[in-house]
Amino acid sequence: MFFVPMRHKDAGLSHNPLKAIVSPRPIGWIASKGADGSFNLAPYSFFNAISEDPAMVMFSVQSDSEAHIKDSLRNVEETGEFVVNIVSQGQFEAMNISSGTYAYGENEFSLAGLDMVPSQTVAVPRAGGVPAALECTHFQTISLPRNASGGGYILVIGTVTGIYVDDGVVEDGMIKYDKFIPISRLGYRDYGRSTDIFQATRPGQN
Repeated sequence: MFFVPMRHKDAGLSHNPLKAIVSPRPIGWIASKGADGSFNLAPYSFFNAISEDPAMVMFSVQSDSEAHIKDSLRNVEETGEFVVNIVSQGQFEAMNISSGTYAYGENEFSLAGLDMVPSQTVAVPRAGGVPAALECTHFQTISLPRNASGGGYILVIGTVTGIYVDDGVVEDGMIKYDKFIPISRLGYRDYGRSTDIFQATRPGQN
């Protein structure tokens, strides 16, 4: 079959398959702080690292209209900082709780029963118990094209200023996935666990 984006029903598909095709995707569990001192914690599946040196990451925020600004975006643009928490199997339920729709200023750390652990380079805390976290400063916001209904996405790019890694997930100088089991986002309501890990060597490398 073949179809243009958002015309999946013409091909007999009941749901848009784009996110199911581009999967698995890492979950960026974004912690932020507003100018009023309130905290926010929300997961984003349009998230990834985009540069190693300098270390930079991005996450993409859905916007129903130009007037609609999600709490994470509002906070990042107000204070210029955020923390990406990495979601392991142990944080799945808390992450899912934090994905709900709450009033601005409602603290998802508290709602999900999570400790707020002070960061080293930014004023935004990380979530207690996570295997790793990336402390970031806001580098750039890019508004992506709007669709016919006025909705769209806003891309947030951050520079990583500090990296926390739980010592318990490190072995022989490397992070071991089996010590925390990363959770990834698939399509629809599906998630995945990274448990079947294998290695390969590129041609010409020892």
